[in-house]
Amino acid sequence: MTLAITHDKDHNQFMVIVEGKTATLKYSILADEKTLDYYSTYVPSELRGRQIGQELAKFALDFAVDNGYQVIPTCSFVEQFIKRNPEYKKIVAS
Repeated sequence: MTLAITHDKDHNQFMVIVEGKTATLKYSILADEKTLDYYSTYVPSELRGRQIGQELAKFALDFAVDNGYQVIPTCSFVEQFIKRNPEYKKIVAS
């Protein structure tokens, strides 16, 4: 399944609608304007187990890489995704 993930800049989130349900990965921009805090990943229960959260995390982390951001993975899902995909450790803010 190819997901049409979008970046909703007005609401600081990445989102995708699947079968009429919305999954999101929300973030805040820190004061330095070069660090994003990925603090919440939500996938409706009807859509879980279909890799949607992983695709959102990958999209959000790729966005950070492509745009020169550092990331704070406050969301435990994003933190675990980074542990399983160590190529993203280089953008985790220390």
